[in-house]
Amino acid sequence: MATTAPRALARRALIGLTVLVVVLGGVLGYSVIWGDGQATPKLGLDLKGGTQIILEPRTNAGQSVGAAQLAQARDIIVQRVDSNGVSGAEVTTQGDRNIVVSIPEIPTQAVRDAISKSSQMQFRPVLAVGSGVPVPTSAASPSASGSPSATPAPSASSSAGAQSPSPSPSSTSNGVVNDALTAATPTPSPSASPSGSPSASPSPSASGGTPTKATDLAWITPEVQKAYDALDCSKPEARDNIKDVDTEPLVTCGVDDGAKYILGPVVVSGDKIDNATAGYKTNQQGVATSEVEIALSFNSAGTKQYAEISREMVTLPSPQNRLAATLDSQVIVAPQFNSAIPDGNASITGGFTLDSAKALADQLKFGALPLSFEEQSSVDISPTLGSEQLRYGFLAGLVGLALVVVYSLFQYRVLGFVTISSIVVAGLLTYLTITVLGWAQNYRLDMAGVTGLIVAIGFTADSFIVYFERVRDELREGRSLASAVETGWNRAKRTVLIADGVNFLAAIVLYLLASSSVRGFAFTLGLTTFIDLLVVFWFTHPLLTLLTRLPFFRDGHRLSGLDPRRLGAKTRTYAGRGRFTPVTPAARSTEGSRV
Repeated sequence: MATTAPRALARRALIGLTVLVVVLGGVLGYSVIWGDGQATPKLGLDLKGGTQIILEPRTNAGQSVGAAQLAQARDIIVQRVDSNGVSGAEVTTQGDRNIVVSIPEIPTQAVRDAISKSSQMQFRPVLAVGSGVPVPTSAASPSASGSPSATPAPSASSSAGAQSPSPSPSSTSNGVVNDALTAATPTPSPSASPSGSPSASPSPSASGGTPTKATDLAWITPEVQKAYDALDCSKPEARDNIKDVDTEPLVTCGVDDGAKYILGPVVVSGDKIDNATAGYKTNQQGVATSEVEIALSFNSAGTKQYAEISREMVTLPSPQNRLAATLDSQVIVAPQFNSAIPDGNASITGGFTLDSAKALADQLKFGALPLSFEEQSSVDISPTLGSEQLRYGFLAGLVGLALVVVYSLFQYRVLGFVTISSIVVAGLLTYLTITVLGWAQNYRLDMAGVTGLIVAIGFTADSFIVYFERVRDELREGRSLASAVETGWNRAKRTVLIADGVNFLAAIVLYLLASSSVRGFAFTLGLTTFIDLLVVFWFTHPLLTLLTRLPFFRDGHRLSGLDPRRLGAKTRTYAGRGRFTPVTPAARSTEGSRV
């Protein structure tokens, strides 16, 4: 029973490793045949080339761009690019103004948007809302008092104003009703306010008065009214000229609802957002629905501001009880408050898909760019190293592998083939893993990563050497081969775990603290270290355990690499046909007493 258990465990380990290889191979085959994967690892920017995008800050007249702003924008863009699954991208500053983004692929529109959009979400109270078409000049004459004048009712063919949407509230675990911040597409109605004019009239205090709070209708000055009447949200270029200042009212358009708005100053800024996640909304019973939401949580300052504005706005008439969430100066959603929100948790819904919600949540979570950028140029770039350096890298790997093979065969004779087969299995697992990651996570192998693979050959061989030397030490002590393999393994695995643990810790530190050019090395170092442990535990030790049954190894053939006589063990007798009978510690003790 003592010898059966290790052999049974060894067979299970080999079967498990075989299943793992088959699964990885099946995933790779699926990605190549039915997906957009490829049979070889994806290469990084330095080995394959890609696309270079130059971003230029979009500033107002007289506005300067500081080095600190560029550095902050660069860090945020790096996080956004990585969150979109683009590996190996390089983001640098060019001079003291532009940002250069180099991507090892043709970027999708989602990646381009993530790179250049400021994604500054702000919360502003709605002062007025109406149809997105401009008002005829004759009807857009503001009164002398500063109040917006009424405009004639539209004809049947005209677009009517927008009614206030009524979002359904969501519930929290403590029973407080949140504003769902749910986007509802405004529906034209003949009874709605006239096209082009705000849907609410200013309060008496607004007439020629000074606004005292963000919800005060006194923000609607003749200039604001004029800009509102002239705004045509059906023209994309009109959206580019929107003036957005935090402390002033904003005349802007809705992203998808076809309406235009007059909004008060910012009451909660985007930098107060603590976290943003995307997922399916749950109902009051805690059951997930099919509606996609972006869940926002604010920091302590944002929670206080959000609670204060919700208490104020919940008592106001429509549309002044609506809080607009703006992104890049445009209204995403503008729902009304149904109750005060004291805990600072909000949910944004509005016809998102899960992918679009995740992209938006990532942009909000990773912060807003301190500047808005526009794409100045986009060009294809050639590899910075090229195929020649890649060929040299693989040649260096082959030379290192050949030296390990020669050393293993010289030092361990036939046992060296266990080392060679283990390295082959480790190489196969590494190849499959890197290729599958290229398809699933867009991982790309750069020159630093190739270096990590080459270094891993030595680490992998070192684990086998530690194990084999432990086994040989046990044979020198007079143990049988089966006993030496198990005893040597129990001692060697602790050393292997400690050594690989140090390598893995170094890889984590390098990956977290080093620049992007070193991260490829750190990732492959960590990956190959994990695979080394997997191979040693699931292949090398189980294989050697099964080989102990073969007479070639069990009897200590001189070419096996496990010959006790060549290892310097004390011998007593030969059991015929070259079989070596080791001296046990008990027998050695008995012989010593006789002397």
